[in-house]
Amino acid sequence: MKKHKTVKLDAINKKILATLHKNADLSNQELSDAVALSPSACFQRTKALKEAGYFVNFQTEMDLDRICEHVLAYVEFKLANNTIAGRAAFEEAIQLIPEFMDCVRVSDDIDYISFTCFPDIKALNQSCNELSANPKLGIERLKTRVILERAKWCLGYPLEKLKWIE
Repeated sequence: MKKHKTVKLDAINKKILATLHKNADLSNQELSDAVALSPSACFQRTKALKEAGYFVNFQTEMDLDRICEHVLAYVEFKLANNTIAGRAAFEEAIQLIPEFMDCVRVSDDIDYISFTCFPDIKALNQSCNELSANPKLGIERLKTRVILERAKWCLGYPLEKLKWIE
């Protein structure tokens, strides 16, 4: 992992991070207006925050319903072998399938939950069947939960509600 220099997260830097987190395509002028800073100072602070690694990446949220056919689903996995080696084999396999966009290890009666996007149900089922059939992964149980409707959708963190690290 790359070691980054540290930038003090004062009130202005926190506001820059929180503002860009929700709207990353703001121009420097729009951002400087939003955080009440001169464009030059805002640019320098934003550049320093980027160089220090506070921004992991920039992505644009797409309206999939308008641009392509797709199926969104959560897939839950219970591993028969929840050891370091078992988890490593599973995580390595999931990394190779781009349709499994997010995969997190969780507590309770399942081991992983993954957010997925496939072109159709058939492709989702095929991928799940291939994972389940791979004995190296030791998947004991797999449960698919197709998303019927999104009542709320937000890819952003509630930074304004979290405790900042000083």
